[in-house]
Amino acid sequence: MGAACSPVYRNNGYVPTDEDLAKVVVGKTTREQAAAAVGRPSAEGLLEGSAWYYVGSRWKYLGPFAPREVERQVVAISFSTRGIVTNVERFGLEQGEVVTLSRRVTDSNIKGVGFIRQMLGNIGNFDASQFTN
Repeated sequence: MGAACSPVYRNNGYVPTDEDLAKVVVGKTTREQAAAAVGRPSAEGLLEGSAWYYVGSRWKYLGPFAPREVERQVVAISFSTRGIVTNVERFGLEQGEVVTLSRRVTDSNIKGVGFIRQMLGNIGNFDASQFTN
């Protein structure tokens, strides 16, 4: 198989690494400290300012075929009304189902799970402008 037939993978969007997210302490980190640790997302305020969402995807390019999205992750950081981090969660899509890849929470009643399903369920049809104000 020649080099022209080898797949090329590219990442789009931004999802904080686990190392960066470790700097965000549930129950202690403020909104400003979270911004300094992981940066502000491009799709802020989707739940009336109470959560930040980071969306990242991995695309496969193979020769003349149209690029195909092969993976998408969403990281959600939720804040209390006082601006303190309450939840840090990473979601992915496995066999068409939304799965929690990691979770640090003070409140197990996740308010935005339907929204997360919508973001992940559109795999292959993602347009970042859908999630900006």
